[in-house]
Amino acid sequence: MGYPHPIHPKETAVLSTHFGNEATRDYTGAVDRGTYTALKKALAMTPEAVIEEVKASGLRGRGGAGFPTGLKWSFMPKGDGKPHYLVCNADESEPGTFKDREIMRWTPHDLIEGCAIAAYAIGAETCYIYIRGEFTEPLAIMERAVTDAYANGVLGAAVLGSSTRIDIVIHRGAGAYICGEETAMMNSIEGKRGNPRIKPPFPAQAGLFGLPTTINNVETLAAVPHILNRGAAWYKGLCLGNPKSTGTKLFSVCGHVMKPGNYEITMGFPMKDLIYDLAGGMRPGRTLKAVIPGGSSVPIMDREEAEAALCDYEGIVEQGSMLGSAGFIVMDDSADMVYEIYRLAKFYAHESCAQCTQCREGTAWTTKILERILTGTGRQEDYGLLADLADNMTGKTICVLSDSCAAPVVSGIQKFRDEFEAYLGGAKVLAHV
Repeated sequence: MGYPHPIHPKETAVLSTHFGNEATRDYTGAVDRGTYTALKKALAMTPEAVIEEVKASGLRGRGGAGFPTGLKWSFMPKGDGKPHYLVCNADESEPGTFKDREIMRWTPHDLIEGCAIAAYAIGAETCYIYIRGEFTEPLAIMERAVTDAYANGVLGAAVLGSSTRIDIVIHRGAGAYICGEETAMMNSIEGKRGNPRIKPPFPAQAGLFGLPTTINNVETLAAVPHILNRGAAWYKGLCLGNPKSTGTKLFSVCGHVMKPGNYEITMGFPMKDLIYDLAGGMRPGRTLKAVIPGGSSVPIMDREEAEAALCDYEGIVEQGSMLGSAGFIVMDDSADMVYEIYRLAKFYAHESCAQCTQCREGTAWTTKILERILTGTGRQEDYGLLADLADNMTGKTICVLSDSCAAPVVSGIQKFRDEFEAYLGGAKVLAHV
């Protein structure tokens, strides 16, 4: 399968420059276009200097939290005499998000290089790349790329002829959404049930196998070689809006648009241009109704909010939602918002690890109440019940899965209450869901 769309003139292609080019999967093809030059440059610098360069670039985590990458790396203890670990989160389990998959499909050596630079910077000799179980093609491509990297001296006991040792282990997940959460992922790597851990201690103090660990997303690590090659100032200059949101970002756009796919744009790009121009706008005869901009786990934006938003961390917060993973789920005026919210709640109820009572019971009861509303037996009191459940699920559990269920429910009722009223008033009913 080829890449779904040619690069649009309004895109700023950095990570996506070679998407669709099979030659870049090969070690020789990757080296011919400059891969591993940044790793050579990093090895000639001190680890502290590498961290400072990444800090200066303003790169923030591309997995959802948006935490400054260089700052996270600096949390790793210095001179503690312990083994350190790097974990690359390639689980990408958030609905509506499919950018990391494309990085692994087309530019696997860029990810390996980013992992090696990060490992060097934090003093880690071993990196685990945790790949989602369903990603069969990316898994095969990454395994071949890692084998080639070892064969050519990029990985192993003497990285590129230096005295630095870096090993990469590919670890395949089994398709659990919860294992995208960093501490659940570490438990999974250790062979345990993928339940999130209570923090503190944080991974930098006691992570994988109880040792200092840093976890970064695929897109975050793939951006690092470009920063070292072109400089922090160049990366920081890629900014159209708030200077706290720098660089380019891959946006996965799916749903009721004419051209779904991944689009790489400079932070601060207008959301309406992303939806109407790059992604081709709505289907004929339809109008934009709602957007969930951060995968499925953030508040829903209505049309007015979406058309006013800028595509960066602060810009989307200003419009009442969060950037998250930048997985845009776009819905037109044909969407039944009550049903769509029910489907999201059902997903989270299914994927809950059931460790926390508020999540285990809250997601299940939220789903049952929404099902009751859809099938015509809902009551006005259900608004209060859903609000109480959302309150008990928000900020009161070990991880944020229950928060992710509550966010679209609360925002959906606030912004599309008339659709809920249609079901509660008997004007609309589904025989089954």
